[in-house]
Amino acid sequence: METWLPIVNTALIALSGVSVLIGYIAVRLRRIQFHHRAMLVGTVFAALFLIVYVLRYFLLGTKLYTGEGWVRLVYFAILISHTILAIILGPLVLVTLGRAFRRQFSRHRAIARLTLPIWLYVAVTGWIIFAMLYGL
Repeated sequence: METWLPIVNTALIALSGVSVLIGYIAVRLRRIQFHHRAMLVGTVFAALFLIVYVLRYFLLGTKLYTGEGWVRLVYFAILISHTILAIILGPLVLVTLGRAFRRQFSRHRAIARLTLPIWLYVAVTGWIIFAMLYGL
């Protein structure tokens, strides 16, 4: 479990980011129904990530980073920014989705312009953190 659970977790957040990116491309191409589906898929992957992450934390605890020197500073800079933005992202996603479901599209677009880059940053940095922790 210690080896495959982090891989599953990282795959879920990466799939979330890819789904959101596909959804963004779809809306730019005016494929609204496809955008809607891709964003919901991204949200499901993000929710599954959170469930697996909490489960992994309670079952295995945290994995400590063993790098040294300037790489350690880079790791913690990425980790801190990732963690702060991931905490902010949850409520942003809920508000963004809520506005879309209530068909408040101008308000949805306004907050989505903030939510999208944060979501993509959290997905990419999640993968980077995994790679640094597990030496990929």
